[in-house]
Amino acid sequence: MEEKSAGAVVFRETPGGRMYLLLLNAGRWDFPKGGVEEGESELQTVLREVEEETGLKGISIIPGFRKVIEYYYRRDGKNVHKQVVYMLASTDSEKVRISFEHQGFGWFKYSEAVHKASYNNSKFTLTDAEKFVRRVAQNSTSG
Repeated sequence: MEEKSAGAVVFRETPGGRMYLLLLNAGRWDFPKGGVEEGESELQTVLREVEEETGLKGISIIPGFRKVIEYYYRRDGKNVHKQVVYMLASTDSEKVRISFEHQGFGWFKYSEAVHKASYNNSKFTLTDAEKFVRRVAQNSTSG
């Protein structure tokens, strides 16, 4: 069985530094994401899921970042191969309205977010995102 989801590592720049958004679902901290619906592109899924799960509209997708993670799990006695595509997005809004499927959220500095993220794949994705943002910021100031 195959399953595909898409989501985003969402951040905002503040006077105190860059903050990353994590959502709490069933005791686990992770990024907003959800299933790719039929006929929907990865980008459309990301925009829809982030808005549905956080209330954030008009996020800005940062071009050039696309991280794919894959894993297997069991559902109804069958192995499911899951692929999750993450994009990187920025927002100017700190106001989050979580969906019914989440129990909480938080904006965290990178070091806190890496510690808080529940899955190793999420920690690796966040680390790649932070490196990417730093590189983009460095290139824009040195160019």
